[in-house]
Amino acid sequence: MGTYTLSEALGGALRGALPSSRHMAQSAGQRPMRRKARSGAPHRTGARVLRDSVEAGTFEEVFFVAPAKGETDRLLRAARRGLDAGRQLAREARAGARVLTPAERLLTRLTAAGVRVLEELLTLSRLNRGRVFPSYDHLAQATGLGRATVARALAVLEAIGFLVRQRRFKRIEGDGPGPRYEQTSNAYRTLLPGFLAAYLPRWMRPAPLPEDEMARRDAQAEDVAAMRAQLSCKEWAVAVVDGPLGKVLARLGAALDRQERESQMDTQPLQDSPQTSSISSWPSRPTLQV
Repeated sequence: MGTYTLSEALGGALRGALPSSRHMAQSAGQRPMRRKARSGAPHRTGARVLRDSVEAGTFEEVFFVAPAKGETDRLLRAARRGLDAGRQLAREARAGARVLTPAERLLTRLTAAGVRVLEELLTLSRLNRGRVFPSYDHLAQATGLGRATVARALAVLEAIGFLVRQRRFKRIEGDGPGPRYEQTSNAYRTLLPGFLAAYLPRWMRPAPLPEDEMARRDAQAEDVAAMRAQLSCKEWAVAVVDGPLGKVLARLGAALDRQERESQMDTQPLQDSPQTSSISSWPSRPTLQV
């Protein structure tokens, strides 16, 4: 078994060709360490599709929402106020005047570049009735920022709560049987973070809901909870969970419902005995369906 000595390492360094860690591991008879894979895993067809991606054209109708009149301008003003508040919070934290909460620490990460990226997303939302799915290259060209800066700004905006981002993939034509997929641009939906209202002036804060509207929503939530309590397992899975997971849970719920019906129809009578006679006199427990 070969070894890698100190003299050989110095000689390789002087020659400018120091062996790699993979070569050193092979020389020592060890298994070479594999590089950690980047984010995302290769699809079974060979195309790279990032984790948590959804096929384009299957969810946009319920994801995108057209902004109300003046909503994009109000959100941009709130982001600029949040930028000023984040800078003030950072100064107070450096001076030791206050201890920041996790939400406040996120707000201090907001930069002018992030506000500029958000402004471009809001412009696209206003022009396209909420349908926002630009590429990183488009955002970089429209804002004059670097692609890496745009990526960092989007991550910060998502962490604060200014937007919701959904990865997407699309089908492409390829050789061989079966469909092929590739990653495409993300879908974005802009929002106003709830905790940001504390740092906005009164005239910029969202108007509170009337008491009758709050009572109506509470009553509606109680009615929905009562309705779901009466559903069978299959009906509950169809009503609550959507997509492929909902179909799997629906089949599982149907099997549970069928098993429960069979157990209720084909019950085994208890044998007459001193112990079972006392048990049979107990009141039967009602069966609850989830």
